[in-house]
Amino acid sequence: MSDMFLSLSRRFTGIIPTLTNTRPREWLRASVGASLGILFSVWLCQQLFGLSVALLLIGPLGASAILLFAVPSGALAQPWSILGSYFLASVVATAVAHYGGHTLDMAALATGVTLVCMFVLRCVHPPGGAVALGVVLAGPALQALGEMAILPVMLNAVALLASALLYNNLTGVRYPKRPAPAIDLHHTNDRSPELRVGITDADMDAALDEFGEFVDITREDLALIIRKTEGSALRRSMGEIRAGDIMSRDLRWATPETSVREALQLLQHHRLRVLPVLDAELKLVGIVSLVDLSDFAGRAGGRRLLRRGGGQKTPLSEVMSSPVVAVDRHCHIVDLVPMLSSQGLHCLPVLEQGQLVGLITQTDLIAALHRDLLMHLN
Repeated sequence: MSDMFLSLSRRFTGIIPTLTNTRPREWLRASVGASLGILFSVWLCQQLFGLSVALLLIGPLGASAILLFAVPSGALAQPWSILGSYFLASVVATAVAHYGGHTLDMAALATGVTLVCMFVLRCVHPPGGAVALGVVLAGPALQALGEMAILPVMLNAVALLASALLYNNLTGVRYPKRPAPAIDLHHTNDRSPELRVGITDADMDAALDEFGEFVDITREDLALIIRKTEGSALRRSMGEIRAGDIMSRDLRWATPETSVREALQLLQHHRLRVLPVLDAELKLVGIVSLVDLSDFAGRAGGRRLLRRGGGQKTPLSEVMSSPVVAVDRHCHIVDLVPMLSSQGLHCLPVLEQGQLVGLITQTDLIAALHRDLLMHLN
């Protein structure tokens, strides 16, 4: 008996999927959005085409609402997917019903043809199949519209999409899903530093092609998941190396009232590239670099002023960069790498309870990574 229960439990364990990575707050956000989107779309369709037509099309609308509000980052939930699939389904179904009649076999045919068209035009959206079924097997109210049945179908698609665009972005979910803009700090054709080695676009294309099935995830999200997985694995292999372990502690700093000339002399004397700027309470309020001083020198009269030994009357508050990107002393070294490479930062102030306790430069980071590499080789 116990063996039978064990066998049954294993079977049910294989059927039940693993837990999703979303939180109850996201469940509530998506549920409210789907409800509001459906109410608005059905109300609008009812105003223009009557309640009977709106109710005939409410089934696929509910399925689309779940995709657009619950999984807005999925490939099946993007704007082109819902607009293209609804349009194809209504056109194909109207044509099939016109020539073959409003029968079950014609409805099945319309669904199959619609699916092929969705694959070809890259707008796969499962509710589109329900639209095709509904249009072919529609009641008298929708049949009376004839070839104009496409109008209420597309009205529903546009209304629901507009609701998703507004609601998702207002609630902090970026929709539609777009590739993150490439950061080109140096105005060259080079790829971002973290993309020059490791998994390439060609590797991903080859893997997806070998997989051979439809994957409901955008290429950009897949690449992001891979990079985050690599970072998590690297964090585990490197151990507990934190910002506080590699930072420079003996710092030179200035105040907002320090003159440009004094700051330049301080940087030159200690062979530094950056200088933290602290207020009277020793709170970090800015940072000044050689680039900032170079920009100041490039202004009208600035270069001439520095050559003459001037800059005494110009305080750092006028040239420093603020606010400052800083990290906590417990920040892991893996999290520092993208900040000091692809994000264009050359140093990172380290704070503890709001107070400046150290500074991490690219040199500090490279030395720590080199030491960790040697330890693993040994």
